[in-house]
Amino acid sequence: PAPLLPAPPLFHTGAHVMPLTIIIGAQWGDEGKGHITDRLAQDAAVVARYSGGDNAGHTVTIGGEVFKLHLIPSGIIHRGVVCLIGNGAVVNPVVMLREMDALAARGLDVGPARLRLSGGAHLITPGHIAMDRAHERERGRGAIGTTLRGIGPAYTDKARRIGLRAELLANPAALAAALVDHLAAKNEVLVKVYGEPPLDADALLADYAAQAARLAPHLVDGPVLLDEALARGETVLAEGAQGTLLDLDHGTYPFVTSSSPTAGGAITGLGVGPRHVDRVIGVAKAFTTRVGGGPFPTELDGEAATRLRGTGENPWDEFGTTTGRPRRVGWLDLPILRHARRVNSLSELVLTKLDILSGLAEIPVGVAYDVDGRRRADFPTDLSALARCRPVYETLPGWREDITGARRPSDLPANARRYVDFVAEHTGAPISYVSVGPGREQFIELGDRD
Repeated sequence: PAPLLPAPPLFHTGAHVMPLTIIIGAQWGDEGKGHITDRLAQDAAVVARYSGGDNAGHTVTIGGEVFKLHLIPSGIIHRGVVCLIGNGAVVNPVVMLREMDALAARGLDVGPARLRLSGGAHLITPGHIAMDRAHERERGRGAIGTTLRGIGPAYTDKARRIGLRAELLANPAALAAALVDHLAAKNEVLVKVYGEPPLDADALLADYAAQAARLAPHLVDGPVLLDEALARGETVLAEGAQGTLLDLDHGTYPFVTSSSPTAGGAITGLGVGPRHVDRVIGVAKAFTTRVGGGPFPTELDGEAATRLRGTGENPWDEFGTTTGRPRRVGWLDLPILRHARRVNSLSELVLTKLDILSGLAEIPVGVAYDVDGRRRADFPTDLSALARCRPVYETLPGWREDITGARRPSDLPANARRYVDFVAEHTGAPISYVSVGPGREQFIELGDRD
């Protein structure tokens, strides 16, 4: 018999394969992932979005300039970094082009060499947006609180295997035929079920033809691009959208998003193997926020909520980057962070917005829950149990000092350092960075403390 051939290597040989770093939200989203992605992108070759759509909102502040990104990865701010929108994302061509034009007007290169769109990503159409609005209206008081941008219906079509993939943008005839069928199906439901007016298919076909002509040059096979970058020894950042508690499988279902914003979602959403992953960074605010409906154990109202939320006058106040809605706010909830550590195998945490807590005499931290008279340290994703959770707090001493100018661990007041250490100790995840303001330079890297 012929001799057995050796099995092919799992990785490219002859080159040092650099690890993949995954950045995820450790709460309900809006934690500041764009901020840390921008910080780490200076050493990266590729920054890739792996899930979600333009319901995300990532804000990057550089000097006096504020960049608000919804779909394009935050790495686009760094010249020379290639940005990829991966298979796991859903893309509204109108939004992508509008965001590209806005960035180009500010002098950033968003050409095909820098901004790539994986052909396996799915497209969002006006039909999806109309269905999203109709669904939320039908739910009435039980509305989930979606951003009404067609994200859920696009993922629904993907799961039903009737979605429109971005690869169609390179084939005008196939795109037109797929859109005709898609819009006919959506109009039938909109008219007969929801009593809505039909969408104008002819106008939408013309719009999509123009959009396809502009976006087709950006198409690429995303998994191949990433595999080749890793094989060359280049650094890849996987930028998450939303947060762990919005994950379809591991979040507060049904008040969740329609994709997987956890570390597992990065693997499937980008098409790279888990053995490439060396670092999983969870990003958490120094307090807790969420948008939309659903239980929120440490939620505050009144003066305390306004103190954490801000007034909306500043870009960093707690109002949605995408929707402008005021975010619900509450004290830091450590069972949530422990849940995120388990689900994502976090190697570390980044704690953002520590400066917002400055000036408080005391800072409560939720360390566990009381559920029907029994103490519970873990986070229940069962909605009925979560609704009965009452937070158990430990109160830490606050600090009066302004910490926005701190750049080293030794610059932090003793009580601010104690707060950071308390979070790390009670979540089991070391904290690698702390942000003390919205600016690119307002980060403290932790390690050997001086």
